[in-house]
Amino acid sequence: MMSHALLQLMTHPSLVKEKQKHRKIVFSSTAQFQNNRFTQPEQYRGTSSCPERNGKYPNPSQCDAYIECIDGVPKERLCPDGLVFNPQTSYLTYPCSYPVEVSCEGRSNLQPPQSTDECPRSYGYFRLGDSKNCGHFVNCVAGRGFTFECPLGLAFNEQTLHCDWPDQVASCDAEAYLGFTCPANYGEEYKSFSNQYDCTKYYVCINGRPRLQACPSGTGFSEEYLDCVDIETLPQCAAQQNIPVQPAKSSFRQG
Repeated sequence: MMSHALLQLMTHPSLVKEKQKHRKIVFSSTAQFQNNRFTQPEQYRGTSSCPERNGKYPNPSQCDAYIECIDGVPKERLCPDGLVFNPQTSYLTYPCSYPVEVSCEGRSNLQPPQSTDECPRSYGYFRLGDSKNCGHFVNCVAGRGFTFECPLGLAFNEQTLHCDWPDQVASCDAEAYLGFTCPANYGEEYKSFSNQYDCTKYYVCINGRPRLQACPSGTGFSEEYLDCVDIETLPQCAAQQNIPVQPAKSSFRQG
């Protein structure tokens, strides 16, 4: 029977605080700005004709630029910094999306980043910390950063913009982040191990990689059963969590 060990693979992040400064990130680009208006080098200019009288079409070389045709007249447009043009949107919907939702193959040029003290670009989701600290990220809106923290044991995945198991995030060192390394040759596809710092949490090793789990409220991890059990049956765990344990009732009767 499968224990409490294997839960959902992905959850939504939870807000922890607003605004957290981090180092600026420098991006390269061939786009230029003149008099606060977007211009492009000649080799990246869009088509001068419209495939249809009204529509929005990708710039052939730059992912965050597009051509909008209005009554047959083409006009060059630019998505907000950090967003890219999505050719799959309809004419009446907003044409710019997050980069993970769009293929920029063959048109990878981008405008220069409009970074702030809080954000590497005006819009987007960006991980904070290094490979050993993978659980925080910032959501940038108009250059303002809102800091989030993934739920317990999960890491921010920049490829999906979700919180995921650390071993599923290429840029995260799961062992260093969780502070646990699975024993070599533990003999099973998955196996649970106790957490020496918190008896209400434990690790599940899956194919040699660790994942941190939490027991349901009122339970603790039992090394005997390798599962979560009533915390009152685990005196040391109850003491660690400052939970009073009711003494067992005596069955002795006086004559």
